Amino acid sequence: MKRTTVLASIALVMAALAGGQQKKRVAVLDFDYATVHSGVAAIVGTNVDVGKGISDMLVDRLVRSGVYSVIERQALDRVLAEQNFSNSNRADPATAARIARILGVDAIIIGSITQFGRDDQSTSVGGQAIGGITRRFGLGGVQRRESKAVVAVNARLIDTSTAEIRAVASGKGESQRSGTSLLGAGGSSGGAGGGAVDMRSSNFASTILGEATTQAVTQLAGQIDQNAARLPTVAVTVQGLVADVAGGTLILNVGTKAGVKVGDRLQVTRKIREIKDPATGKLLRTVEDKLGEVAVTEVDETSSVGTYTGASPAKVGDVVKSPR
Repeated sequence: MKRTTVLASIALVMAALAGGQQKKRVAVLDFDYATVHSGVAAIVGTNVDVGKGISDMLVDRLVRSGVYSVIERQALDRVLAEQNFSNSNRADPATAARIARILGVDAIIIGSITQFGRDDQSTSVGGQAIGGITRRFGLGGVQRRESKAVVAVNARLIDTSTAEIRAVASGKGESQRSGTSLLGAGGSSGGAGGGAVDMRSSNFASTILGEATTQAVTQLAGQIDQNAARLPTVAVTVQGLVADVAGGTLILNVGTKAGVKVGDRLQVTRKIREIKDPATGKLLRTVEDKLGEVAVTEVDETSSVGTYTGASPAKVGDVVKSPR
């Protein structure tokens, strides 16, 4: 068998094994950008949260690679608002782990932006500067500032249960092009004038700053994907009760604190009788009748909501638990 055929066969086997394993669930917090805040203000405007922009770009790449199951932004924002989680806590592992437990994810990714801006090279163009247009380029007598964009980011994967840092990753990008403006071919070497910048847009990606940012985030995402195996596999056994029934919708008395996650499918059973030891009266086992299952659609810390399907109607007090 040719070597290429062997390699292809191995790749298919590995893909099949990976596909059979449950993906680790992660959430990505907005990156901290305090280190580069003043530089960001000069380039893209004071109202632009580049930490959120980097986070959104990273989520896009992690979703595309398919190594992790990534929590949606809406669910994350809702929990952050409920917990009054401030931007100043972005890089704190203990706080991040607490948020992760509420979300019901296996790990949470926090990070920082350590470089975001220009690498200047200035050259003087012959002639005498003309008052009032010294910040323009393309005219004689003006100092022309040629710059490359440089962006550097780092991230940590935080274990939900222990707040332990399981892995670290980093990414650095440098634009291949240089120019007088980091955000396009406009006729000014100043900042962006405080306008909003959509870091996920093709317009931003086509700028030299966008080029460097894309490189850095792509490199970072690749390293995070490679570290998926560092996250522990935790077998969570859920057991609770049906607290309310409204047609095909059940409310359960267990939530993220008990390990319930959106998408879980739990068995719904009803206790028929208890078997006790006739000598001691000790409970030996419970005989249950399986009714159906509930697919969890919403979850908070102490409760969850799901859609029920089964041969018999569920009722308050029925048992819900992880399938065996």
